Amino acid sequence: MLSIKKLTGIGRTYRHINRYRQILQVIFKYGFDELLDALKVEKLVAMGQRTFSGTRDKAVESLSTPQRVRLALEELGPTFIKLGQVLSTRPDLIPLPYVLELSRLQDQIPPFPFSEVEEAIQNELGKPPGEIFSEFDREPRAAASIGQVHGARLADGTAVVVKIRRPRIRKVIEIDLEIINYLAGLMERHLTEFQIIQPGRIVEEFARTLEEELDYTVESSHLERFADQFKENKMIRVPRLYRDLSTEGILTLEDIHGIKASDIEILRREGYDCPLLAARGADLMMAQIFEFGFFHADPHPGNIFILPENIICYIDFGMMGRISRDERERFAELLLAVVRKEEKRAAAAILALTEHQSELDRDRFEREIGAFIDRYLYRPLKELKMGEILQRLLELAVFFRLTIKPNLYLMMKAVSQVENLGSKLDPDFEIISRARPFVERIQWARFHPKRLAGELFDSGSDLLSLLQVIPSEVRLILEQTRAGKLNIVFQHRNLEKLLATLDRTGNRVSFAIVLAALIVGSSLVVLSGVPPIWNNIPLIGLLGFLVAGIMGFWLLITIIRHGKM
Repeated sequence: MLSIKKLTGIGRTYRHINRYRQILQVIFKYGFDELLDALKVEKLVAMGQRTFSGTRDKAVESLSTPQRVRLALEELGPTFIKLGQVLSTRPDLIPLPYVLELSRLQDQIPPFPFSEVEEAIQNELGKPPGEIFSEFDREPRAAASIGQVHGARLADGTAVVVKIRRPRIRKVIEIDLEIINYLAGLMERHLTEFQIIQPGRIVEEFARTLEEELDYTVESSHLERFADQFKENKMIRVPRLYRDLSTEGILTLEDIHGIKASDIEILRREGYDCPLLAARGADLMMAQIFEFGFFHADPHPGNIFILPENIICYIDFGMMGRISRDERERFAELLLAVVRKEEKRAAAAILALTEHQSELDRDRFEREIGAFIDRYLYRPLKELKMGEILQRLLELAVFFRLTIKPNLYLMMKAVSQVENLGSKLDPDFEIISRARPFVERIQWARFHPKRLAGELFDSGSDLLSLLQVIPSEVRLILEQTRAGKLNIVFQHRNLEKLLATLDRTGNRVSFAIVLAALIVGSSLVVLSGVPPIWNNIPLIGLLGFLVAGIMGFWLLITIIRHGKM
């Protein structure tokens, strides 16, 4: 597992001084030095100003804050790029403009030398490339933050691609995670708005995500599961995995030669049926979501090849999404309610798919859903864009502070990407028409006799198990009661404010009683003429009135300060 060391003092941050200096340089370059001021990292700020004075790019000042964040993350390297990509799937954590901007992060960095490729293959497979492959390209086909891809041929001449993890990338990531975790702790300590988000928890979750990306056996499992669910479908192709040549740091796959789905002109020139490809692509995505609940979460055109006979081939299974049966059914209800223009059902479906902590004005929410339907859905079907509809619903949910689960947002992004590609392949493409049979099918499946019987059987089994347990549990309670060992514990929650108010009220009442007694007692002393006397007034009574006046004035100031009379 990735190691995240806890930094407890500013002095320890100099353990990786060069990396800190690089990070500070980028922070100052993109105009985020105020953040370090807010985090009270005086020593780091002073070091940054002394070392990087005058390095800020004036062109950056014309960019929006989300754009500057994206560019800064790209420049900071692999760990920060991956952090941005993870945050781009979390509209529940960061504002929507940042989500949209971070989704544009580019994961392209220079390749590492071929000598390191040979070293990695030797370490992972136990042999140098020359003893495993009959041919191996020295120049990579693509390079990214975690690894790079080389073309090769097996001993029998089969063309393959070999994905190789960057050497020492784990150590680089661990150093960056240590720094990120330290900054996250400062955010929780000094920035009130981040205390609710809990950046430290996000860093831990991010570390787990990175651990999966660093382990190519996870991607291997994704590929095999994806291939298994489409094994009977002839209109899709999944690259073959060579498991004996794949490890945690090496992934060997069949080399697929096709046309990228983004090369529309080439596809048309070569005689491919573009409208058919658009329809097939949409059907495949709907099947992934509504039938299997396991879908390719990054189906951009660069990850889709088109093969002869209009066969679609997916590549790169590093980012996959999962959606439960209940979530599929609720999402289907949402789509049907929106298309049928039923705002109450649409509002109920959105609330079932989201979470909210604050009190929700349901009437206003339903009115906003109705206004949304009036604005976007009274159009010809060919003008309706599911991506736009889902985006506007997402904005509406964010406005009402509804939390959308990351897997649902991944699904929405995937649908939007497929719709955009389909519209380029076929100007008359209607993804809602392609989705409707799947949505209706999943709705009818809820009432299928086999499923109803299964759910009834499950409920009966649960009830039977409960009936079997109840006698022994009741006997245990009776035995504990008879033996005097039964303890009932009452736990009071959220009573602190009430107790504090009662305590303050009691103190004021006691204070007022003492004040009244002091006034009455002083009056009796004055009337009785108890010596010593000054100007015919007993000094003890005068002193009592003075103390009472001070106490009364103090009580009045305290009440006014708390805003309650």
